[in-house]
Amino acid sequence: MSDALEIEALSVAYGKVEGLHRASLRVAEGSIVTVIGPNGAGKSTLLGAIMGLLASRGTLRYAGSALHGMPTEERVALGMCLVPERRELFGEMSVEDNLRLGAFHRRRVGTRAIAADIAAVYARFPRLRERSRQLAGTLSGGERQMLALGRALMAKPRLLLLDEPSLGLAPRMVREIFHIIADLKRTGVSMLLVEQNARAALQVADYGYVLESGDIVLEGKAAELAGNPRVVETYLGLSKAGAKVQ
Repeated sequence: MSDALEIEALSVAYGKVEGLHRASLRVAEGSIVTVIGPNGAGKSTLLGAIMGLLASRGTLRYAGSALHGMPTEERVALGMCLVPERRELFGEMSVEDNLRLGAFHRRRVGTRAIAADIAAVYARFPRLRERSRQLAGTLSGGERQMLALGRALMAKPRLLLLDEPSLGLAPRMVREIFHIIADLKRTGVSMLLVEQNARAALQVADYGYVLESGDIVLEGKAAELAGNPRVVETYLGLSKAGAKVQ
């Protein structure tokens, strides 16, 4: 299977402090890869470097093409899309207008195609259809996350980068969002999922990495990581004695 994203020895520094140290990982085409780790481990830094929002050193390849030196907007045009941790919606604009903005770089495809894409997003997120004229700033946390995902899908991404999609959500909504993420895999989009909720992330991912203090310290198939004693004790909230490996 070819790689949608290939990263080798990627480093990011904030002044003299290195936030990411020679990280290497791969996202296979059509797969979900997760990066788990504690707050401050460098997970969001990794995504910022991939999108060109942060200066970095090392090798970045998307679908076989080098990314270093490429502006963020060009990366988006190639099919990369980031759903940021804070959603970053336009709160004073309606749900539908936020969706339209997601397709801004595709505006030349015409209004009919954009309207069809919006209809497809509403079919996937019926709650957004119900709130299409509502201001984004008045939505609940779960609805805002749905809108952030829907806006990203309007860009027709081939690689979707998800930064802490469960952040601040109630348990029921977390389950719903991760069900949506798992369902998106069927569309063929590749995903890099950065998440503190290791249990939920490993349940939907094919492969995973553990990032601690800027270093990747573990990697493996998601099911294997979910049974790793270190991951179980540190990230799944269970003791080794009480851990139950699926």
